[in-house]
Amino acid sequence: MKQELKPIVEPLLKWYQNNKRMLPWRKDKNPYHVWISEIMLQQTRIEAVKEYYARFMNILPNIQSLSQIDEEDLLKLWEGLGYYSRARNLKKAAIQIMEEYEGNMPEHFAERRKLPGIGDYTAGAIGSICFNEKVTAVDGNVLRVISRIIGSKKDVLLPETKKEVEEMLIKIMPEESGDFNEGLMELGETICIPSGVPDCKNCPIHQSCYAYAHDLTEEIPVRIKKVKRKQEEKTVFIMITPDGKIALEKRTHKGLLSGMYQLPNVEGFLTEKEMKQVIQKWNLKDTKIKYIKDVKHVFTHIDWYMKGYQVLVEKESEGFLWASPEELESKYALPTAFQKILAHI
Repeated sequence: MKQELKPIVEPLLKWYQNNKRMLPWRKDKNPYHVWISEIMLQQTRIEAVKEYYARFMNILPNIQSLSQIDEEDLLKLWEGLGYYSRARNLKKAAIQIMEEYEGNMPEHFAERRKLPGIGDYTAGAIGSICFNEKVTAVDGNVLRVISRIIGSKKDVLLPETKKEVEEMLIKIMPEESGDFNEGLMELGETICIPSGVPDCKNCPIHQSCYAYAHDLTEEIPVRIKKVKRKQEEKTVFIMITPDGKIALEKRTHKGLLSGMYQLPNVEGFLTEKEMKQVIQKWNLKDTKIKYIKDVKHVFTHIDWYMKGYQVLVEKESEGFLWASPEELESKYALPTAFQKILAHI
């Protein structure tokens, strides 16, 4: 280790307690509020989460209500946040909490880790913030901050790097464990940022930072991506009846976007002749095919390249769910990838 961590504790706590942002889930230390916010914040920006969080809490104010909601309604409520397995795991965990913990979030880290969708980070965040447990909560922000402080050039994407950081932090964890963990996260979100130039001059612990002292903030943290991204091409159909209903179908219950509704689509970019053949196989007769837009959607390990077409059909056919615009708005959850195309009709 090139730099000691103990000197960061007091200045970080003082900075966080005086400068923390007033976020909706920080109004109290309710474990349900912290849990939902942490799951929503995975892969999603804070500003985007605020609106979803408020709506979610209005409809599902507690663990019991979450455990009882119909899955279709839950997915609609989650629409736009993506990674829908997160929503499904929330309900599974809520049911388990109701059945095994009398409706109360378990107070011990090991018990929380048994719940679906709760990993080390979320279990640590809930424990330190709500129950004053001396546990770590190491996410990408914390890995970046600590790597820069100690001058580490180890790959932060490796599990062993995260484990080492957790071991370092637990040794210096203060009594105010929640504020300390949130302080590290807040620092990574607002000052020691992942892209662009970090605001080192306003960092409360820059005097303890190896990367700052040696002008290495652009080189640290080190991230070595080994996974080659897969690419898929799709032709996507917005099939519309004369009365304005749009065809939907349900994806299989395995793999990407499992069990979600989608716009009918086929692999590859089709010619107009090929599209007409596909539409006929679906027992539909088109009256007009109109190109809409090329859209790209990025998932964690795969990119979708989609060509969207509006297809006017004479009437509904079996094999599809035909939804009115009002039902699309209020009832059926459509992944963002398909919403991007639908937005252009």
